[in-house]
Amino acid sequence: MIFDSHAHYDDKQFDEDREQVLTHLKDVGVERVVNISNGWDDMLRMLDMIGRYPFMYGTVGIHPCKVSDLNEERMERLREFCHRDKIVAVGEIGLDYYWMSDPKEVQREWFIRQLHLAKEENLPVVIHSRDASQETFDIMKAEHAGTTGGVIHCYSGSYEMAKEYVKLGYYLGIGGVVTFKNSKVLKKVAAEIPLESIVVETDCPYLAPMPHRGTRNSSAYLPLVIEEIANLRGISTEEVEQVTYENACRLYHIQ
Repeated sequence: MIFDSHAHYDDKQFDEDREQVLTHLKDVGVERVVNISNGWDDMLRMLDMIGRYPFMYGTVGIHPCKVSDLNEERMERLREFCHRDKIVAVGEIGLDYYWMSDPKEVQREWFIRQLHLAKEENLPVVIHSRDASQETFDIMKAEHAGTTGGVIHCYSGSYEMAKEYVKLGYYLGIGGVVTFKNSKVLKKVAAEIPLESIVVETDCPYLAPMPHRGTRNSSAYLPLVIEEIANLRGISTEEVEQVTYENACRLYHIQ
């Protein structure tokens, strides 16, 4: 059984064949998917979608590139959405200093506000960090560590920082990037970090693994990610599949 811990099936790239793609995921062993909130409108589409697919769960939260969507009224609505059926986390939230859609101080403010929301509502967090590894870690350690737990999505930091996140009780999300030849640090993380601290993800429709790099990603490609992790660790794909499935269930408090 495979658990895609981070997907975006509300994305417009799936508008023409979403039903077909989702209907056939079980054919390749994908049993559960968490569809991750991005911007405000994306989140509203996601809330509708998870009600139509029994195997799909969702998160609520606003991506750092879209925090201009937030205000006090919407923060209160986010709190209400936390109580919806099948909502399993707050995310994806964090810092993105690559695109810089909003100033750093604005991103930091809403990141911390949403971390506090997760603690208050007792939900894990899904963390986005791009070109802001150290600051993200510092905020996580100061504002959230030791509370509800969560996952560092599409982990891209150093091996040393990965070990520190694991010490703080967080999972690391590993997806298609681990199959890229130049991803030496991530390969080391996937090979040496305890398997019990790893979940697999797609971030679909983005970051398809080799040999599909550059095309639309989907959960159906996760066996390629699992195979790469297994090869790096010298263990069976069945073990990676089983352990990461159980990890995702624990992360999101799903029976």
